[in-house]
Amino acid sequence: MDVRTNLAAFRNKRGLAAAQLAAEIGVSRQTVYAIEAGTYVPNTAVSLKLARVLETTVEELFELEQEEKIQEEIAEATLLGDTESMLPGQLLRLCNVNDHLVAVAPEPGSWGLPPADAALLEPVRSGKRNATAKVQIFGDRWKKSARVMIAGCDPSVSILAHSLQTQGCELVVAFEHSSRALELLQEGLVHIAGTHLVDKVTGKVDLRPITKLFGRNPVAVFSYALWEEGLVTAAGNPKHIAGIADLARKDVRFANREPGAGCRRLLDDLLHEAGIAATQVKGYDRIIAGHLPAARLVRSGEADCCVNTSSVARALGLDFVPLAQKPYHLVIRRKQLNLPPIQTLIETLGRASFRREVEACTGYSMRTAGDRLV
Repeated sequence: MDVRTNLAAFRNKRGLAAAQLAAEIGVSRQTVYAIEAGTYVPNTAVSLKLARVLETTVEELFELEQEEKIQEEIAEATLLGDTESMLPGQLLRLCNVNDHLVAVAPEPGSWGLPPADAALLEPVRSGKRNATAKVQIFGDRWKKSARVMIAGCDPSVSILAHSLQTQGCELVVAFEHSSRALELLQEGLVHIAGTHLVDKVTGKVDLRPITKLFGRNPVAVFSYALWEEGLVTAAGNPKHIAGIADLARKDVRFANREPGAGCRRLLDDLLHEAGIAATQVKGYDRIIAGHLPAARLVRSGEADCCVNTSSVARALGLDFVPLAQKPYHLVIRRKQLNLPPIQTLIETLGRASFRREVEACTGYSMRTAGDRLV
């Protein structure tokens, strides 16, 4: 059964602004809007508070309506991520971005199937930058939710997604490296790009990749986190890896990131400064896409180290040799800043409770999270 809400009508009848009503019942203004839009169903306590403030009953505010029979739909979607590994039957999450139907494979859960909105119907045609394929869509619930598509490589995005979900918004994640995330934003296939491309190892903010792509299409840049990047080794660091120079040792096997990734850029800068040729690094040509997949190779013993973030080492119980501090930024087209889900996301970044949770889980510095840089 679906729930239909009459909240907006009762609020307007009482002459209350959304912010006033939110303050009365102890929720955010965005939560009130989400309830009115039907993308968020409040719990019992919030429903009773709403009825009391609006001098009505819960039954008058919310009605059950008969659920319609799910109509399966076949459509063509643009696929993001590792499309070469996608086979027919692959489960997908969907999001409308600038009139594009965009699909990504959800991160698999530890147990059971991940949430999905569609399934791939045909093999993906290779050789295309942004692959398209027919998908079978499961109903229309995904259309009714307030969704934001973000491309980036930060594992803590799961914490942000959970926080937004409690506020009636859904975050759909395309796990891509920094350069690719910016390209997808420029192509209009995501709402937000996460990037940690900075000037060599100094930590100085380098906005040149952004201004080059968006010179005449202005974007806003928000600070997210300051994190440490370095060498992730097996627990106890059995090979006694102490720095970049050790990558030239014959007994050290390395797992590299793909070109365009922030960690790959840091590696190449440091190898150049140390006078170490790429051919001297055993495993330099072994490319692994993503922070977590690279670190998992180290944990499994298939590699001795990789360049990664301290948060990933911490999450997988691995050792960490720091090399540099880097800022991670979120880039959004200015014309989309007024979209309610994006406003909710930006507001969430600045909340002390959210910052503390991310810092506790990752070790990041979140002091400037939500600060607008451009």
